Amino acid sequence: MHKRTLMLATLAAFTFGDHAIARDQIRIVGSSTVYPFATTVAEQFGKSTGFKTPVVESTGSGGGLKLFCSGVGVEHPDITNASRRIKKSEVEKCHKNGVTSVTEIKVGYDGIVMANSKASAVMTITRKQIFLALAKDVPGPDGKLIANPNKTWRDVDANLPNVKIEVLGPPPTSGTRDAFAELALEGGCKKFPAIKAMKKKNKKSYKAVCHSIREDGAYVEAGENDVLIVRKLEANPNAFGVFGYSFLDQNSDKVQGSLIEGKKPTFENIAEGAYPVSRPLYFYVKNAHVGFVPGIKEYLAEFTADKAWGEEGYLTDKGLIPMPEAERNKFKTDAAAFNNLSM
Repeated sequence: MHKRTLMLATLAAFTFGDHAIARDQIRIVGSSTVYPFATTVAEQFGKSTGFKTPVVESTGSGGGLKLFCSGVGVEHPDITNASRRIKKSEVEKCHKNGVTSVTEIKVGYDGIVMANSKASAVMTITRKQIFLALAKDVPGPDGKLIANPNKTWRDVDANLPNVKIEVLGPPPTSGTRDAFAELALEGGCKKFPAIKAMKKKNKKSYKAVCHSIREDGAYVEAGENDVLIVRKLEANPNAFGVFGYSFLDQNSDKVQGSLIEGKKPTFENIAEGAYPVSRPLYFYVKNAHVGFVPGIKEYLAEFTADKAWGEEGYLTDKGLIPMPEAERNKFKTDAAAFNNLSM
């Protein structure tokens, strides 16, 4: 992958074939975290232009990229949102199915929170403690890996509450799950010197240890619906939920974010890089669809306008952490480059 434009094979070789009549409405799939931002832009786009409001589906980052990379044509999505960068295996799948030219646009930044009901006390926790609570295997008394025996938070650390470990979070198809495993679990996993040393010897085994989440009921896969997680946290004050900062921001009257490494999941801490569990957000555009499905260029112009993703843009009200101006300008240029595409 080369910077922001991926798969730089020639575009024009692929057309819509027998699909002479293109859709008249943009179809967007992907990340549940990026979903509220994409939906807000879609609604604004529908109101302010002559184009139909795009259809936006929350399928998870992995699910969205699977649909996106399945082919070119009106039966396939035009854009997919992702709360992580596209994987090499997904790029290969795109190529295999004729999706040979895709543009990557970074949207901004987001923090991943571990939140609980405001009816309970705020949790203060470290990434090492998160790993010991949620990893499938953890170091035993002799340092050797054993199946995670910790049933309560106090089993993890005597200073934590004597409450059953119950964390509601996204499934493996979610970019939020991937990022949580990489930033929170692995961030704690490598605090153990013996496991950290494993990375140099066997990266595959290291990743399996650091990214595998327990399957004995302590971690509950709650689907791609973050709103449902918030409702479950309201109903169960002892449970925690894992989701993007934007959902915490939108539901701050119901739930509160845990302090991780002593840092609150706030807009300022995420923007400054002080909050340790944060990540960039993206969307990917199928270049072959630009010019066939009406409105794609205009939708991108709306999304990348300062009034939307800028420091005082309307997406900040939804919880988006804007990129610095110079970075926004780079990706805005990539989006505007569609004006130069010859189909």
